[in-house]
Amino acid sequence: MKNILYITIGSLLFALAVTQLAMPNSIAEGGIVGASLLIYYSAGLSPGLSTPIIFVALLAIGVWYLPKPMVLKTIFNVAIFSLFLWFFEDVYAKPIEDPLLAAIFAGVFTGLGFGFIYQAGSSVGGSSIIARMLNHQLGWDLTGVTFALDALVVIVGVFIIGPIFTMYTLIALYVGKLVTDFVLDGFDSKKAMNIISPHYEEISKRITTELASSATVFYGTGEYLKEQRRVLYIVVHSHRQLKLKRIIKEIDPDAFIVVHNVKDVSGGFIS
Repeated sequence: MKNILYITIGSLLFALAVTQLAMPNSIAEGGIVGASLLIYYSAGLSPGLSTPIIFVALLAIGVWYLPKPMVLKTIFNVAIFSLFLWFFEDVYAKPIEDPLLAAIFAGVFTGLGFGFIYQAGSSVGGSSIIARMLNHQLGWDLTGVTFALDALVVIVGVFIIGPIFTMYTLIALYVGKLVTDFVLDGFDSKKAMNIISPHYEEISKRITTELASSATVFYGTGEYLKEQRRVLYIVVHSHRQLKLKRIIKEIDPDAFIVVHNVKDVSGGFIS
């Protein structure tokens, strides 16, 4: 039920981005939806009609190479998305005077939509279906093929919507990726920190008492002095990173600290 809700919300947001922001302002997209938009700009064929036709053709082939749960979710996703496209196409949207704003907000809505859809384990990119088939048959890299197919759609857009609006499309795609990553990472992102200090015991103790968290100790050897040192490794919520650094600097101003972005954390104990 949760996945169905996510797919519905994501499809609604993506459809709004396409019909209310992209179409009125001559902005394209990547993947199959981008191809449908280019068909609309060049031939006037409704994306609400061309999108499901292209998807059905791809799924008819891809059903042999894709996991059955993914096929079922994608079919549901495409049906809902196409329905929203068809409905909102008839809702008049006035072009925005500043195309850059249109591109940014199209990216925001698209990114939010994709974030919900990916959370549900589904997809509306279309190019991922082709990428999986080529990976299965020829062993081609999934990410590389998906990127190449999306790039091909954008390049074709130069000849249909022109170079200026193609650049706006690239801005929309970039913003969309940032927002999608933000949704997938969650609002409460985390940081991993490596801390090297001779006062590691005191730092570890204050981490436990003041941050209600815990640190893992690794043993490492400095290449220059050939001395064995203990390295603290801790994962904290991003909003507590500054407090942790203040604690470390109070104990050892010369402590060596490396901060990493963490894509996903599960298990273990985090405050």
